[in-house]
Amino acid sequence: MTPPPAPPGGSAQGVTDAGRAVYVISVAAELAGVHPQTLRVYERKGLLDPSRTSGGSRRFSESDLARLRHIQELTMAGLNLEGVRRVLTLEAEVARLTAELDRVKAEAREEVERTHRQYRRDLVPVNQTPVPYAAARRLRARR
Repeated sequence: MTPPPAPPGGSAQGVTDAGRAVYVISVAAELAGVHPQTLRVYERKGLLDPSRTSGGSRRFSESDLARLRHIQELTMAGLNLEGVRRVLTLEAEVARLTAELDRVKAEAREEVERTHRQYRRDLVPVNQTPVPYAAARRLRARR
């Protein structure tokens, strides 16, 4: 028995594959509310990087459309395309550094846990601690 066909814009489980390039330039432009030439300009300026078919046609994914919406927000806020490019570059750098910081924190946490486990192995219970000779002599003298 074959699985049911996937619904438009998602998989059979209803989960959208944001990286799957399915929209041609005219559909992507219509979904974003811009002219197709605007998408070409954004690509030429390095703001968008759509997938290409073997024939060279552009294909846009949901993540491309989300990036396009973000570009529109920035331009509506008054940034020019160079400013948008710089903001996107900085946001990507922040995301990369955040991921690296999270990784380093996890490694540090694991190292602390490893050290604590080692301490627990090396600790001797207080009631089994050997009594130094001088202290033992003082104890006997008090009796």
